[in-house]
Amino acid sequence: MRQAYRTALVTGASSGIGESFARLLAGRGTDLVIVARRADLLDGLARELVERYRVAVEVIAADLTDPGARAEVERRLRAEPVELLVNNAGYGAFGAFAEIPLDDQLTEIELNVTAVVRLTHAVLPGMIERGRGGVLNVASMSGFAPSPGSATYGATKAYVASFSESLHAEVAAKGVHVTALCPGFTRTEDEAQSNLLWLRRENVARAGLDAVSAGRALCVPGAQYKAALPALKLVPRPLLRAAVNRMWQQAAESQ
Repeated sequence: MRQAYRTALVTGASSGIGESFARLLAGRGTDLVIVARRADLLDGLARELVERYRVAVEVIAADLTDPGARAEVERRLRAEPVELLVNNAGYGAFGAFAEIPLDDQLTEIELNVTAVVRLTHAVLPGMIERGRGGVLNVASMSGFAPSPGSATYGATKAYVASFSESLHAEVAAKGVHVTALCPGFTRTEDEAQSNLLWLRRENVARAGLDAVSAGRALCVPGAQYKAALPALKLVPRPLLRAAVNRMWQQAAESQ
């Protein structure tokens, strides 16, 4: 059954795909809680959404890698439940694993994995009790393939995809939708053009919101990436590693 959400909390909402989530949800009449580190960006977005769409927007400036700040968001989710949680905040430390500072990679795990697990655990019991609700977790196509140049990032997104699909199986019969959104390369700026490799952020966000509303476990936006997903399971792993390495190099060159 398709669900419409009256309230939602979106992390990483100050820019990129997270901002697109917030704008699309506001356009659908959803009251919002928007979370990110930059209070100034959040405040500006909140004013714009309130004026344009006449929805309620609450701002929480929080660094989700900080246990204390993250705990405040968890308490907010338990005290005032929302109907949709969008775990969008994420971070990628790109480069050779041995050359990236360890602290950067641990921060990546803290945001991409620990924050997702903790916020989901804060919101899911209430959704199950009410018999409706949605959790949209932003994973990545990199979670389905080797990720040279972003080994930790790819591993965190593999976790998010597996975690989400497992939760979907646990709670779907209870009226709760859990979806993993797995985009490929995505432009985070509005003016950037899409092409065969790069997707537009608004299209990615819209695909994810439509998927969680419909109760789909997995969403891969973009025809090119939908076509690529089955091939990832069939191609011999040595060939796949080589192909993915070339793709990442092309993406870096086209930035």
